[in-house]
Amino acid sequence: MTRYITGALAGAVVLGLAAPALAEKPIWGFQAELMEYRVAEGGNTAVWDFDALYGNDEIKLVWRSQGEYALEEDAFETLENQIRLQVPISTFFYAVAGVRAATPVGPDRFSGVIALRGLAPQWFEIDLELFVSDKPQVRFEAEYQVLFTNRIFLVPSIEVNLPMVDDEAVGLSGFGPTMEVGARLHYDVVDRLFSPYVGVNYERSFGGTANLARAEGREAGTVSIVVGARILY
Repeated sequence: MTRYITGALAGAVVLGLAAPALAEKPIWGFQAELMEYRVAEGGNTAVWDFDALYGNDEIKLVWRSQGEYALEEDAFETLENQIRLQVPISTFFYAVAGVRAATPVGPDRFSGVIALRGLAPQWFEIDLELFVSDKPQVRFEAEYQVLFTNRIFLVPSIEVNLPMVDDEAVGLSGFGPTMEVGARLHYDVVDRLFSPYVGVNYERSFGGTANLARAEGREAGTVSIVVGARILY
């Protein structure tokens, strides 16, 4: 119960700090990088990764949600929600601070979030996050768009999660990273607002995290065929 109260209070503080700046000429938007169905040997999964934002050029309040829902088991494999403040620090980069609630199978985890996101040289989109708690983690995400025509483009991506300490209750071992590598071929239907895609995704755990997965009867690596869409609004 204390963790829930702490998370709620931290979210309230973030909202309170942002309120005065957000009151000036606000805009809102929605961006779903992933809304997809994954087909794999071990079972099929519904996956999403989206941001909903409200704010202006100086500061934005962002709700970020990510999750994986195992359809055969009728249960979440992962579920994460963040409330973040995002401010520009250069032409291409934003600094981010907020709170995260990770509620997978097992005990819930709450943490602070410090992040940097934006466009790196050569137009790589990156997101580097530090989750601050007694179970700290670092996560790095990067993707790139390869244009074939004005409407057809390939998006290779990588995500690496690195737990800094053991958290066996949620299947993580200190410095035992997990990684996802994907490639999705998009067709732009409506001016990048709606882009359905097909592709492939590979998930792999390493070190002690891989050993924990095997001990639970799960594979350390999984290949999935994906079908989905990217949506901007």
